[in-house]
Amino acid sequence: MNGVQQSKAGDLFALSVFLAVAARRSFQAAAIELNVTRSAVSHSVKSFEQRLGVRLFNRTTRSVSLTEAGERLAAKLRPAMSSITEALQEVDDFRASPSGTVRINASDVAIRMILRPILARFRHAYPQVHLDIVTDGRLGDIVAEGFDAGIRLAEAVPQDMIAVRLVDTVRFAAVASPDYLAARGRPTVPQDLYQHDCIRFRFESGAIYRWEFERHGIAETINVDGPLTLTDQILMAEAAIDGIGIAFVPDFLVMDAIDDRRLERVLGEWCPSFPGVCLYYPGRRHVSSGLRALIDTIRGDGGSKSD
Repeated sequence: MNGVQQSKAGDLFALSVFLAVAARRSFQAAAIELNVTRSAVSHSVKSFEQRLGVRLFNRTTRSVSLTEAGERLAAKLRPAMSSITEALQEVDDFRASPSGTVRINASDVAIRMILRPILARFRHAYPQVHLDIVTDGRLGDIVAEGFDAGIRLAEAVPQDMIAVRLVDTVRFAAVASPDYLAARGRPTVPQDLYQHDCIRFRFESGAIYRWEFERHGIAETINVDGPLTLTDQILMAEAAIDGIGIAFVPDFLVMDAIDDRRLERVLGEWCPSFPGVCLYYPGRRHVSSGLRALIDTIRGDGGSKSD
């Protein structure tokens, strides 16, 4: 292998930058992922293209896209870089304590329910591990987007992933403020919701969530209507507290408001429990010591450094 070839093969940073830009279609997003400046990303890509003598990206003021040469190179490099990353992670396991960055993709609710309660404890136990947590309502491809793991409801975990059950079940609650119920009355069956102001939830895909109820084996799906549609379930609960209407959210988000009577449950006997929350990761990928430490901490097995 000559000097030029060694330079091309050995510049892991340039390859990492190239693949990050290829995945994100954005210099800025790649810079954030790699924790470097945008100018460093731009310079690295430009130098890499000059060394290869081939343009890898088409750039405009609004978009970045791969050229045909870039597409082919990215397709060849992804598995190779994945193998290199896995090899480095395996070596890292020989360290006295976990270290490195663990990137997690999770919904806002999962972050508040699963991660928020353990963050301080995890930081104290594993000070050399950096958690990079991205709030994302989409069911994205965690492998393609460079995440170590995702956290979602069990029913949403892709079948080709290894899932670690963190919470057995999640129960939903239909809630409204006492003032709203005093003015509008209480629904007694799901169909009554058609006569009420409901606070709807929109997925990031654009679809509106249809409220799902069940009682004695009878399932009801209600396409509610109302004055407000949100993509944030925390805001939905707050809007219900403000008297805007009835919200349908995971009950752990509203337990405090129920306890201090800012909210009241309705249709309690109809509100279902769903399969619990899982952390998931690709089975073919090495599980880093940092990710294992996070899983153990969430499940209550962590809190002290592993042997």
